Amino acid sequence: MFEAFVGTWKLNESKNFDEYMKTLGVNVAIRKMGNIVKPDLIISVDKHGVVCMKSQSTFKTTEIKFKLGEQFDETTADDRHTKTVMTLENGKLIQKQTWDGKETCIEREITDGKLIVKCIMEDVVAVRTYVKA
Repeated sequence: MFEAFVGTWKLNESKNFDEYMKTLGVNVAIRKMGNIVKPDLIISVDKHGVVCMKSQSTFKTTEIKFKLGEQFDETTADDRHTKTVMTLENGKLIQKQTWDGKETCIEREITDGKLIVKCIMEDVVAVRTYVKA
């Protein structure tokens, strides 16, 4: 099931991402850059089941490594320090980040050959669509 996520994905479309970043508490300068860049998302899995997810752009590159279901410390692209858990539920890769009493959820799923990423915090939902490179 997870194999469908593996590969290099290019951001094709982004909706409501500025509102999502604003809800996260991201400052205006970082939000402007976040709205301009079109990162590649590179997902791989090693033989031990460790997933590597790398977001790469001209502005910033971030990388996380994790095992499904195990909590880990993450420093996000906007420099939040979160406790994060990744799970696979009903074909969706679910990323839950918690920090300072707040929580956000990022859902990734493959639909019609595209990677659809929903970024959810409170009542704000951003949708980012990636196509396989």
